[in-house]
Amino acid sequence: MGDKRSEVLLRTFLPVSFILIFMEFFLEENSTFKAFSIQHFWVVILCICFGTFLILFTKKQHKKFQSIIGNIFAFSIALAVVLGTLIKIYKGNFNFQEDLPLHLCSFLALAIPVLSVTKNFVVYEVFFFLIFAGTLQSIITPDEHNYLNFPFFRYWFVHAGLVIFMLFATFVYNMRPTIKSVGKSFLGMQIYMILMFAVNYFLGSNYFYTNRKPNATTALDLFGDWPQYVFIVELLVIPYFLLIYLPFYLSRKKN
Repeated sequence: MGDKRSEVLLRTFLPVSFILIFMEFFLEENSTFKAFSIQHFWVVILCICFGTFLILFTKKQHKKFQSIIGNIFAFSIALAVVLGTLIKIYKGNFNFQEDLPLHLCSFLALAIPVLSVTKNFVVYEVFFFLIFAGTLQSIITPDEHNYLNFPFFRYWFVHAGLVIFMLFATFVYNMRPTIKSVGKSFLGMQIYMILMFAVNYFLGSNYFYTNRKPNATTALDLFGDWPQYVFIVELLVIPYFLLIYLPFYLSRKKN
């Protein structure tokens, strides 16, 4: 009788212990990820492989199933941001000045389901250039140093997910930016930046990096200190957007 009880307790205890150990590892923060390292390289390669497979697979499906896959993907990206915020609150280290989902990529991640559900072309136009100009930069020069834990997976799923989703919308939903999309996206960026200036003023925060550059090495380091880099970015945004639009322009001209 005693042996049976011990066996039952052991069978119950081991899975629970494994889950607790896994959760502790998964939620514990570390700083072992290094940009421009083998870690960085394999993560980017995996993201490229995942995005390529998702787009090629979904493109072969009927439109209703394409929408279902797109919606699941978009809502998963948004959910990752929500979960990250909730975990910060649960762990007691949530900071209004840093952890609200108001940085550009988090904000876009929360809003991306709107594009997936409505397939609104204006939303696509605004998001397309903001994601390829901003979010893609976060993949090339990541400012997340956690590795193989929730913050790591959240960061890469959200940032790579946004880029992949815009490619998904382009090649699966067959949406394409136009020259007018450049102006619409620039206007959307100005509205967002003004809102972040106001939020940062009242919270003493630095969302959208309007008050100082991020701690990680980024392209902003090339443009001097605050506020100089803000004005330089404003001058470079439209030429940068036009450069992103160039392949579409050449494709239309060829056809």
